[in-house]
Amino acid sequence: MLQNIGIPGLILLLVLALIIFGPSKLPEIGRAFGTTLKEFKKATRELVSGDDNPQKTEEKSTLHTIDQANKKTGS
Repeated sequence: MLQNIGIPGLILLLVLALIIFGPSKLPEIGRAFGTTLKEFKKATRELVSGDDNPQKTEEKSTLHTIDQANKKTGS
């Protein structure tokens, strides 16, 4: 959808934003938008990596248990 805007549409959006919010508010809005986007990406990465971590932790604990059992039996 954003690919169809083009340069004239983008300029029109920027001019409208400048008229509506004014030059003093635009940097604040941009900063807030950037911070929100950064937090969203961080949360997404944590969710994606969080799915892998329980499996790896479970595998490590299983291997640790097997190693302890082998040490007790002398294998």
